[in-house]
Amino acid sequence: MFEFLWNLSSFIVALGILITVHEYGHYWVAKRNGVKVERFSVGFGKPIWRKTDSAGTEFVIALIPLGGYVKMLDERVDDVSEEDKPNAFNNKSVYQRIAIIAAGPFANFLFAIFAFYLMFLIGVPSVKPIIGEITPTSIAAQSGMQPQSEIVSVAGKSIKDWQDVNLALVSKIGSDSIEVKTRVADSNYVSTYTLDTKDWSFDPNSESSIRSLGIQPFAPKVDPIVAVVEKNSPADKGGLEQGDKLLTINNEHFDEDWYTFSDRIKQYPNQNVIIGVERQGELVSLDVVPASVNRGGKSVGYLGIAPTSNPWPEEYKIELSYGPIDALFEGMYKTWDLVVLSFDMIAKLITGDVSVKNLSGPISIAQGAGSSAGHGVVYFLSFLALISINLGIINLLPLPVLDGGHLVYYLIELFTGKPVPEKVQEMGFKFGAIALLGLMSIAIFNDLSRL
Repeated sequence: MFEFLWNLSSFIVALGILITVHEYGHYWVAKRNGVKVERFSVGFGKPIWRKTDSAGTEFVIALIPLGGYVKMLDERVDDVSEEDKPNAFNNKSVYQRIAIIAAGPFANFLFAIFAFYLMFLIGVPSVKPIIGEITPTSIAAQSGMQPQSEIVSVAGKSIKDWQDVNLALVSKIGSDSIEVKTRVADSNYVSTYTLDTKDWSFDPNSESSIRSLGIQPFAPKVDPIVAVVEKNSPADKGGLEQGDKLLTINNEHFDEDWYTFSDRIKQYPNQNVIIGVERQGELVSLDVVPASVNRGGKSVGYLGIAPTSNPWPEEYKIELSYGPIDALFEGMYKTWDLVVLSFDMIAKLITGDVSVKNLSGPISIAQGAGSSAGHGVVYFLSFLALISINLGIINLLPLPVLDGGHLVYYLIELFTGKPVPEKVQEMGFKFGAIALLGLMSIAIFNDLSRL
């Protein structure tokens, strides 16, 4: 219950910030262009807070925090007095209307730069992208790539950490090959490998782009010694305790490796297993029934324990931290890369290179908000920036119910010299609503299937 409430509250906070930023972009440019703004609302439905300023704009926080709007004076929907007609949105030039509509998504991109700027000013703890192992017969193995080396470039992009590697690889989905450059530790010698990705495919819900190529990131050894037992979890109910050394499953020994133990437990959802542990020098057998959880559309066993991890070598640790000027440029570069990647993913959804199963909805966003907020302010800022970019891009899609659809109409008006007929606009709005509802339905279905 606590996790649910934490995710929900983090989601509401994140969405409230991003909606306010988006709508404020519309509001600020509308006011600068002399448009009378009647209402600025964050959320829909019944107002839970409201205030009217001296210009007559009503600011509202409404009950349902799943969107927002700026209501501008417009002769097409309101009776407008003669003296107010110059302040109506529809009476502004097409250039002014384009600026007002485009300001919302643009504000989201500016906010992403600001969030990344703060993140890089504070500093982001990370690790070097050192390859631990190469899976035999994998795409990486066939290229000749070697373990115990650091990835320095992917597809021509300079690499700092594993997140950079993942983003660069994802951007090349659908390509026939990917060039990867690596460097042996404490050496300036760079090796270049070409990955044959003509037949590369993977499910991002169950596997990362990195591991799907056969690249296993280095990680400190994880000992099969219980460090944390989740309260009221199957492990807690079965009697597992902090400090227990895991030895056997159903009286069979496994390699003294946490990942082997984890893989074995996943095979027993809702089934009784006997786990042998060493506790304070004594051997203890425990009857435990792992819960069943959904991972990538498959039911797997879950105990609710965390192992003991060895510390990262100091020479592998890095902190992405910059001064005020460099942090601004890094924020701009990061935002630009993610904007380009997002548009690229939309194109690949259309061509079929990326499956619609990868679409995420509000449940996944809420989980991401809760997880990032739980890890600290730096990670929450990164999450806000990413979602802000996605919100800006979604609103630029050429669907008439979104900002992008309005922009299409105004661009047509700009080139033809006359507005798109209202009947055509109404038909477009209906089509856009159906298309948007369809996309949302797919995203929510995907969310539910991952639970």
